[in-house]
Amino acid sequence: MLEILTLGEAILEQKAAPVVDFDAALAEFVEEMYEAMKHGKGIGLAAPQVGRSVRVFVTGLDDDKLRVFVNPEIVLTSQEECDIEEGCLSIPGLYTKVRRPSMIKMQAFTEKGRPFVLEAEGMLARVLQHEYDHLEGKLFVDRLPPGRKQRALIQYNRLVKM
Repeated sequence: MLEILTLGEAILEQKAAPVVDFDAALAEFVEEMYEAMKHGKGIGLAAPQVGRSVRVFVTGLDDDKLRVFVNPEIVLTSQEECDIEEGCLSIPGLYTKVRRPSMIKMQAFTEKGRPFVLEAEGMLARVLQHEYDHLEGKLFVDRLPPGRKQRALIQYNRLVKM
């Protein structure tokens, strides 16, 4: 089982490298990511969260199929934004509202190297943006205004010490 890294690990703050080889090792890694995501009771997981600095993430919302995104790019976002509460397997126990675009269009590849484009709104759009941020070396708390971020990190540190 892959270990999910938590806040403070340097890899979570680094931009991930593009995937070059769409091979059996990548397919196996994606399966391991699905298992780790399910085990952590998450709805998304990015490769940097399990110690691999590559541009891969998986999603698994209750009302959607399991999805994999390799070398994803956000190609369009709506002007309309909304605040939705987010959490993260890498910052366990912390939840706070984050403002993001309501709709996005993303292009990516499957683990077999097949290109696809997906338009998403609602919770799927939220998860795609959250996981994409991980590939860019950002955590959801980095999207908060400075004062809210500081309060959220203080709250998290209290949770960790319990």
